[in-house]
Amino acid sequence: MGYAKAQSWGPFPIASLGRGDYPGLMLVLENIISDRGSRYAVSGGPCASADEAAAFLKELKRKKKFAKATHNTWACLTDEAPLKNDDGESGAGMVILRMLEREGVTGEIVVVTRWYGGKHLGGDRFRHVQDAVRMYLDARA
Repeated sequence: MGYAKAQSWGPFPIASLGRGDYPGLMLVLENIISDRGSRYAVSGGPCASADEAAAFLKELKRKKKFAKATHNTWACLTDEAPLKNDDGESGAGMVILRMLEREGVTGEIVVVTRWYGGKHLGGDRFRHVQDAVRMYLDARA
């Protein structure tokens, strides 16, 4: 397992990208973890509802790299209810959600993106999701 130097673009106003429906700021850390060919990124921003989560994901996927990712798993604690989606990475959304609950982070979406590298990671994939969320939480502080 190796950690690549984090390359970030953000936070920046999404409006500066044009066409976006997501009204908040987005923080994206790219190339933060690399293991057996799989690569990870983490992103996040304000999110108060399922509609805002959908808008965030739509805006993130406007960047072709994220649209072609194998998994964009995410979670968000809103006033309405906890929201999460595994996007095919079984259990990863719950890992993100539990971390947000433990840290008391509400009204913010966190997305962990994985590009599959051809080799199964087993339980290491959950450690990578946790590490990615920690990196995001540290970067936003």
